[in-house]
Formats: sequence, C-alpha cells, structure tokens
Amino acid sequence: MQVREQQRPGQDFLSAKGIHKRFGALVVLENLDFSMGEGDAVGIVGPNGAGKTTFLSALAGAFPLNAGTITFGGQNVTALTAADRCRSGLVRTHQIPKPFSGMTTFENVFVAASHGKTSSREEAYERVADSLRLCGMLGVANRRADTLGLLDRKRLELARALATGPRLLLLDEIGGGLTDGEASELVETILELRHRGIGIVWIEHMVHILLQVVERLICMDAGKIIADGDPKAVMSDADVVRAYLGGAPA
Repeated sequence: MQVREQQRPGQDFLSAKGIHKRFGALVVLENLDFSMGEGDAVGIVGPNGAGKTTFLSALAGAFPLNAGTITFGGQNVTALTAADRCRSGLVRTHQIPKPFSGMTTFENVFVAASHGKTSSREEAYERVADSLRLCGMLGVANRRADTLGLLDRKRLELARALATGPRLLLLDEIGGGLTDGEASELVETILELRHRGIGIVWIEHMVHILLQVVERLICMDAGKIIADGDPKAVMSDADVVRAYLGGAPA
C-alpha cells in the first residue's frame, strides 16, 4: 500500500502531471504525478536506476518529455528551456560538480549570477557575495575552482545555484562523498535556505541527513513513485523496504 500525503493549500506551486520519459525503448519515467507547495522541502529516495535523477532533469528542463506537463508558480513551463526555467527560479544542482576549472570560485559564482534573475551587474555582485558567505566560501573566493577539495566543490555547486536567485532548488545527491561532519555543515546551510523560504527537492542516499531537512519523503522505483508522505511512514512502508532496502519490513 502506498503512503500518501494530504494535499495542502498551495500544493500546486510545482506540479508535474502524467510525466513520461523514455530513451529509445527504455522507459525511465512512467506516468508520474508530483506536486508541492511553495517553500516545502521534499526528499527523494530509491534504488539506483529508479529514475530519480531523470525526474529532477525533467523538472529542470534538461530534455523534452514524451508526455506530461510541468507547471511552476502558476506558469506552464513544459516547453521552456533549462535556462528559462532557471531565470524563473527553478534551479538544480548536479551530482558531480563541474565548475569552470579555469576560473576562480568568485568568477564561477558570478557567471551563474549574471545568467539568473539579476537586473544589473551590481545586483549580481551582491548575489555572489551573499551566496559565498552563506556557503562558507569567502575564504576561497580567489582560488581556482579546480584546486578545491570535494566539500568545497559541493559548496561551490550550491553557491552557483543560489546566485541565480532560486525560488525552488533541486538538489541531486549534494551530500554524496562527504563525511558525516561535512554533511552536517551542509545541512546547516540548507536549513538556512529553508528559513529564507526557498523550496527544496533533494535526492540523497544519506537518508539520515536528508531527514534533518525534509518534511515529506517520496520513494521512487522503476520510474514511478511508490510511496509519498511522512518520512518515517515512508521508510517503514513495505514496498519501500523491498525496493530500496532490499528486504522485508521488521
């Protein structure tokens, strides 16, 4: 039985209906429905190959859908490019950070700010400074991005996303590869984003850090959502245990 959450007012801030995506004969997302309210924090878990990253990519506009519609902030964004969705406030990070290696940390973030919701160069500079401060990167602002360690590359990926002025952040395993201490620092940053009213959709295998941030959890398997609701209820659901944890519920 699926765990399902009650719909709340404003739940259609982001809405995906009937999402279908295939690559050749391989169906990766199958008739998927999802919605969330403004400022909500939703976690996504599931086994490898469940379609989680493809789902985030579909929301962000990385490729055209075979079927379905996506609305964001009351606007149908299904036909918009990833760049246009970013400018509307729908922004994603990537599982493997790929900064501009020939640029400094500051320059990387400034490029993002310049292509986001900014009206002037001065505003872009303000966004860069705020993003670097929030992500704890002011001390490495002038370092070349290709000299940064994993934690700082993860922070840079987040800072670049923040500098665009997001209303909703799609995070793809931003905690992957970090120690528990480093992951705790990341959680503090993401909680601050929540306090600012920025919505979060977060794919993460480190479930213990995910549950410190999200108020709702969905589990995907084989391109479908098999459970959706209270995080504790989802993690104890029999279908989730079988699909994600590989066993029978205790």
